[in-house]
This record gives sequence, structure tokens and C-alpha cells, in this order.
Amino acid sequence: MAGGSRARPRARLTGVGGYVPERVLTNAELEEMVDTSDEWIISRTGIRERHIAADDQATTDLAAEAVRDVLRRTGTDPSEIDLLVVATTTPDYVFPPCAPLVGTMTGMDSVAAYDTNAVCTGLMYGMAQATGMVESGIARKAVVVGAETLSRIIDWEDRATCVLFADGAGAVLIEADDGEPGTGVVGVELGSDGSGRNDLWVPAGGTRTPVTDDTPRADGCIQMNGREVFRFATRILVESSQRLLDEAGLTIDDVDLLVAHQANERILEHASERMGIPREKVVMNLDRVGNTSSASIPLAMADALDTGQLTPGDLVMMVGFGAGLTWGSVLVRWEPRA
Repeated sequence: MAGGSRARPRARLTGVGGYVPERVLTNAELEEMVDTSDEWIISRTGIRERHIAADDQATTDLAAEAVRDVLRRTGTDPSEIDLLVVATTTPDYVFPPCAPLVGTMTGMDSVAAYDTNAVCTGLMYGMAQATGMVESGIARKAVVVGAETLSRIIDWEDRATCVLFADGAGAVLIEADDGEPGTGVVGVELGSDGSGRNDLWVPAGGTRTPVTDDTPRADGCIQMNGREVFRFATRILVESSQRLLDEAGLTIDDVDLLVAHQANERILEHASERMGIPREKVVMNLDRVGNTSSASIPLAMADALDTGQLTPGDLVMMVGFGAGLTWGSVLVRWEPRA
């Protein structure tokens, strides 16, 4: 990758793709594992089933499948990609990062590649970075992947979390193009609040609290303060979206589709009601895939494309929120490659 002196392009979202593992874990199976029920899970989360990686699958395997899918859908040769960003909180290793491995797995020789970690907001941060790279002329075509193998850090005895989280990967293609104002990536809004770190976290496993023989297994797994996360998510989803619309000089009526992080059906319903956006404009697929963290938004986009809910020219509000606490919104015109 090398910068150039060509005229400033705009970043255009031209493709989406996704992958979920074959193994499906249903609510009925969870009833046999923890004190829960299908009715309890559906009424509180909206989730009916989720996908779990096979024993021989890691995050890079899921990410590579999502990359292959977006390249196939758009007819893009791997050699055309000069930037690859993998957003994940469950990497294969402490290092090396996932992205260079995924690049090699998918035929992207010498691609500029790195990981980013903003947990459930990871795809939004990755898209913001790729947009900046493209619009500065550093990159011409970028793939951003959200990929997670959350099943490896779930406490399967904790019914508050094991019913929620799942595995999967989703990818988007962003490329340089000349276009009119208001097309392509229209705007980005990002933020964080580290004071809420304990509301959604994995306490052990980092340099502050390394795992030892005496570390309780639960400390190496996802822990969540559900009430506080709900309050944060329903507030920030609305606030971040509105800030971005205000900056762009638009209103919620201009938005054709809301694609928010698929965390919980009640969060999405509550926030969409506050925003005044009708249900038919809200993408939801968490009933079939669960909460896949950084993978959830691109997986939802791919699902909306496959079902015909996402159509060319749509103005799409993508909103992520999660651990950190972090949040981010991207307003984009969907312009698939012809």
C-alpha cells in the first residue's frame, strides 16, 4: 500500500457478505444445559437459535469465509484489495493479529492488514478507518470484517449470557469512487465511555489480571450487567443516530433502513420507537443468529440484501454499541457494484 496524489475520492459501500457456522444451538438445547426455557429466552431477548463454531474452527476461519462471500458476491478478485481490517474481540492468538492470516487464507498477497477491537462496535470503527484510508487516497478497495468466536469465552452455566452470544462473521467492501455529495459514506459518529467498563467485560485474561491456576473459570468469560447495558444501549442508539443525522442535515424520515447491533430484540424495539422509525425499516435477524458482537451488523446487512429488504439507493443508518463502553454510527448510501 502506498499513498498517492490523485484527487480525493469518496468511499462507496459496494458489497456485503457473511458466514455462520453449521452447528445450530436451539433454545430447547439450552433448556437442558441451564435453568431457562424457550419462552423465557424469546420473551427477554427475541433469540430462538444461534450458531456455534466447530471445535476445529477459530475466528480467522469464520472471517475468511465472510471475506470469500463478499468477494464472490461483488465479483472482486482478491488481488484488488489493498486494505483488510478485522474487527474482533476473540482473536486466534494474542499475536499475530487475525487480519494478516485472513489475507493469506483468501489470496490477498501483501495486503495491508490489521485488527481493531471495539467489541460490538468494532465494525463501525473499522468502517470509519477504511473510509478515511479510501478518502485520503491511501487505499482503493478495502474489506472490513467483523468476526467472533464468542462461544469460547461463554460461561455455559450463566443463563444471563449463554443464551445471548454466538459465533459468526460478516464483511463489507468499501471502494474509492467519484460521486455526488450525499452518496457513499455520508457520515460517521464514534464515541466511548470507559467508566462503564465493568458493565460488560471479561475480567481475566489481559495484562491487568492474567489467568493463573487459581483464576475462577467464570472470570475468563463474558460478564454483563444486563440492566445497565440495556439503559446504555437504548439511550446511545438514539443519541448517536440523531447526532449523525443532525450533522448531515437529515431527519429520521430520510433513512430507509436501520441496521443496528443485534444485541436484544427489546433494545431494538425500544430504541426504534423513540426514534420514530417504523418496524418495517428495522432489520432484525438475531432470532436466528443471536448476538455475534462485531459480526452482527454486516450479517444483518447481508440478510437484508438476501431477503430484498435492502435495495440499491437506500440510505442506511448502521449503529453499533457495546463493551468499552463504545458506540458508533455510520450513515451510508447503499450502492452495490452493478
